[in-house]
Amino acid sequence: MRTTRRPFAPLALVSIAGLALGIAFFDRDTKAGLPTGTQNGVHAAAPASAPAGGVLFHEPIAVKDTLAIRRIVMYRSGVGSFERRGTVENDADVQLRFKTDQINDILKSMVVLDLSGGQIAGVSYGSKEPLDRRLASFGIDISSNPSMTDLLEQLRGSKVSVTTADGMVNGTILGVEIRGEAQGESKEPIKVHYLNLVTDKGIRSVSLRTATNVTLDDAALNDELTKALSTLAEYRADRTKTVDVHLRGQGSRNVVVSYVQEMPVWKTSYRLVLPELGQDKKPKVVMQGWAIVENTTDEDWNNVSLSLVSGRPVSFRMDLYEPLYMGRPEVPVPTIPGVMPRIYATGTGGGGQSPFQNTSAGVPQFDLAGAMDDAAEGGARKDKAVRNRSAGRPGAPGSPAPSSAAEPMMLGKSVERVVTGGDMASYSAAAMAQGQESGEVFQYELTSPVTIERQRSAMLPIISGDIEGRRVSIYNRNDNPTNPMRGVEIRNTTKLQLLPGPISVFDGAAYAGDAQIGHIAPGDRRLLAYAVDLDVVASLEESSTSDVRKLKIVDGLLQQTTTTRTTQKYTFTNKDTARERTVVVEQARMMGWTLVEPQKPSDQTEALYRFDVPIAAGGNAPLSITNEITQGQNLQLLSYDLNTLLQYSKNGKASEKVVEAFREAAKRQAAIQDVERTIAKLDAERSELTQDQGRIRENMGRVDQSSQLYRKYMQKLTDQEERMDKLVTELDAARKALTAAQSNLAEYLRGLNVE
Repeated sequence: MRTTRRPFAPLALVSIAGLALGIAFFDRDTKAGLPTGTQNGVHAAAPASAPAGGVLFHEPIAVKDTLAIRRIVMYRSGVGSFERRGTVENDADVQLRFKTDQINDILKSMVVLDLSGGQIAGVSYGSKEPLDRRLASFGIDISSNPSMTDLLEQLRGSKVSVTTADGMVNGTILGVEIRGEAQGESKEPIKVHYLNLVTDKGIRSVSLRTATNVTLDDAALNDELTKALSTLAEYRADRTKTVDVHLRGQGSRNVVVSYVQEMPVWKTSYRLVLPELGQDKKPKVVMQGWAIVENTTDEDWNNVSLSLVSGRPVSFRMDLYEPLYMGRPEVPVPTIPGVMPRIYATGTGGGGQSPFQNTSAGVPQFDLAGAMDDAAEGGARKDKAVRNRSAGRPGAPGSPAPSSAAEPMMLGKSVERVVTGGDMASYSAAAMAQGQESGEVFQYELTSPVTIERQRSAMLPIISGDIEGRRVSIYNRNDNPTNPMRGVEIRNTTKLQLLPGPISVFDGAAYAGDAQIGHIAPGDRRLLAYAVDLDVVASLEESSTSDVRKLKIVDGLLQQTTTTRTTQKYTFTNKDTARERTVVVEQARMMGWTLVEPQKPSDQTEALYRFDVPIAAGGNAPLSITNEITQGQNLQLLSYDLNTLLQYSKNGKASEKVVEAFREAAKRQAAIQDVERTIAKLDAERSELTQDQGRIRENMGRVDQSSQLYRKYMQKLTDQEERMDKLVTELDAARKALTAAQSNLAEYLRGLNVE
């Protein structure tokens, strides 16, 4: 294709969000050029011939040409961008119909372009009064779905006719009350509603349980209830809305209307065709990609340019269609208490100007007209300064002062025409799409127009061609500990982004299974598994060893460095005697562990190692994977025994300095233990003396104090008391010695560092 650039007239742009600029609201039934306000939300811009102090509304203009859908961009975030193009003659109103639930998206995103310098007079649509507010405006408010009793409460003071089993009762509703009545053998009374009526014979209560019909005697009130119910039905049946685009200008002009609305997410599916075995040692596989697009609108898409974008722009819904009303506080009317009349003294007069002067404020006029010229010579675009559209426009240099007549306002901006084609990369003739980067997203641009009827879907080929691939079997013991999966490793050698979707794999002409892929950028590789490889059987043996590598003393603690190794020994047996296999083994990567054997994997991810294991037809192949981790552990220096430490010193894991430091610490520890044994011995002796003294005192209580035995007990108690005094002294000295020995060891270990 060839892109053609040519200069064109400035164009006008208006967004729904900015309709407040230069737009007035008018009555479609305006006569004699006199404005009457608003009706049905219709609005338009004032023509240049509007008289001072008012504006004219153009009479409705018949639409000569409709704006057909010419381009659609589908996103994977659930929205689609629609572009309508067409030609209009002179002043025109273009009508577009949308589903009611789409109006909010239209009001949020619609953009109107007049490519030939015309004026966008505005966009109008039927207003949507909130249902509760409309229902509340009738004489009978049914907005809260009232019950019969609630409805009768609203009708207090209205005349009704109530039909009961005893006949007709006519009267004016006084109110509704609830009474408790006995029901059969039940002890609890039930609640019964009674309608109190004021009749010619007085107040009468009618049980609503026995009433079969209530008729409103007031025809006007009955009509209000009917209208409220009709409004409710109308709201429920209101499924489509008309949006009118008002265009003003001279001659034939090209017009573009674009907007974003909710659409189903477009999807992708793929077909992967594997070549017959034995045809080529390094065959290429054929990839076919399809886009699934649904037209859920009520309009046919005829010869539409379609783009499928992989990006997911932020999109949300906001209720711009339904009018919003702010709650306002109700303030009582200010009143002034009456005052007694008063007679004022006569003034003597005085000079000076009155503080009350007549003033008039001019209304400022804003000129938003102007355009960006497009100098498209040689295909180059240059921005020029905004200049005045006409020398006679108010505010332009050298122009006369503005008159009192209202000037029309227009928001104008130059937009360069964009024609897609030319430099696109070429793909297989079977594919309808071309890939290209669009900003920060990737999109498939369908090279031929697409036709999809309303409420129908279509599969569109977007990829067709060869890519690099190889047959593999994929083994991961967490998926299947016995058999690997049949699969294929592909490399995206195209310039297209492969988006997530299912893949149907065909081995030659036979269906082989299904796989699923995520996003694959150009140049990336992926493994696809589509069936269980029953011809290959795997077995596994695991072992683990720990070895002390080094011992040293750090801050008085024995730091032990240990290396732990785990080994997984796989054996793969290929029962297929006709074809060889390449098994891709996936092994989990453990945090902090280092791969020792093999030294390097064939591939790896953030969570897995991958190893290629070729297996001959009818043969078997082993794979040994060893990982190790080195960890440090701090232990109490004296928790080790000397013999173990001496053994480590012989094979170089502990130095002689470490052994000597250990001996010195053990010596000081032994001194502590000697003192602790002395203290324990003294404590035991004191305990025995205490128990013996208790026995002697108990015996002395039973013996005559003048007897020789009594005197013997007294002598023994005297000797024991003397020993007890010595024990107290010895224990005190021993405890001080223990404290000194402990301090001696602690002082030695504090800051002790020996390699």
